[in-house]
Amino acid sequence: MSTRWKPSVTVAAVIEDGGRFLLVEERTPEGLKLNNPAGHLDPGESPEQGVVREALEETARVFTPDRLVGVYLARMQRAATLEDITYLRFAYGGTVGEADPTRELDEPIVRTLWMTLAEVRASVARHRSPLVLQCIEDFAAGRRFPLDVVTTHASVAAEAPATSPSPSVPLSPWPQPPA
Repeated sequence: MSTRWKPSVTVAAVIEDGGRFLLVEERTPEGLKLNNPAGHLDPGESPEQGVVREALEETARVFTPDRLVGVYLARMQRAATLEDITYLRFAYGGTVGEADPTRELDEPIVRTLWMTLAEVRASVARHRSPLVLQCIEDFAAGRRFPLDVVTTHASVAAEAPATSPSPSVPLSPWPQPPA
């Protein structure tokens, strides 16, 4: 039996204000890179909740998503470790408030910066992945889907028991229809 393939599920915020896009500069194994405010989906949260949390952690700004820009599947190999990773990214567009000066940016974020589309395109060699530019290009082209196109079943937020009674019994049962 082969090992099950499990892509890393990530969320990203595409934030534009006055023709400039909010990016983060972060430390990676490959050095300082530019990225959308983004990160991994945590257990028990919907992609929309995850992107709000990640944007706050990485920019110190409250993000309000108003659209899904797209869902992206990409495979990359880390230059520093040769690790082969596949990412499934949910990119959301929306707005942010002012930065909270009392809130520190998450490690490994160095700073936030606003860049024009031309500056983002010119900095592609510094992007953490090709998805940085792809998500921004799709946003700039007007690509948008309603937030409810992504459905998170209630079982995701349900607290799982410490152990499953058997491998064939789900940790969170499906709700039963009314009698």
